[in-house]
Amino acid sequence: MGEDTTSVRVDAWIWAVRLAKTRSAAAAACRAGHVRVNGERAKPAQALRPGDEVRVRQPGRERIVVVSKLLRKRVGAAVAAECFVDNSPPPPPRELAVAVPVRDRGAGRPTKRERRDMERLRGRS
Repeated sequence: MGEDTTSVRVDAWIWAVRLAKTRSAAAAACRAGHVRVNGERAKPAQALRPGDEVRVRQPGRERIVVVSKLLRKRVGAAVAAECFVDNSPPPPPRELAVAVPVRDRGAGRPTKRERRDMERLRGRS
């Protein structure tokens, strides 16, 4: 199953438990400072052990997980969920997303007043 009893790279583990889509994306997140292990910025090759707290900053939210099992290879979602304890706050509701004004099809190009109203809605002043 790809389990390891001692340690595993933090970027490989983040990818294996499906917190990142690709291993290179996990490594890039580490290099950019979006990954913290036990409160410290993590480099991609940092060793990870059971009991470590991993914080991964993702667009719109932060995932806080505690490592319970180490993996080197990517596994299914059901198995991956057993490898960590998720202490993340719930994601923000989708209703809070900014509503984009929709123009009727065939209405043509917006007038100057309509364009200014749309920019005001988007917060561009």
